[in-house]
Amino acid sequence: MNKAGLVDVVQKHLNGTKVQAEQVVDLIIDSIVATLKKGDEVSIAGLGIFSAKQRAARTARNPRTGESIKVAAMRVPKFRAAKALKDSVR
Repeated sequence: MNKAGLVDVVQKHLNGTKVQAEQVVDLIIDSIVATLKKGDEVSIAGLGIFSAKQRAARTARNPRTGESIKVAAMRVPKFRAAKALKDSVR
């Protein structure tokens, strides 16, 4: 399922227009992204926890040339699945 699939599910459930459903999905995604940018976590019961993790600077190797390159430190998104989600997928 992709974003369009989520929009279809929301639209059928709310009996609204596709535009309204897309706005709802966009609002949820934008809220999660904004919260992660601030450095906070987003915890959704039964689904999991979205967080931002600090990745340290490191030296990597270009697979094509074998040359070493430096990769700067950065923040990356992280997701930990809730036990309920893990159990339902198994």
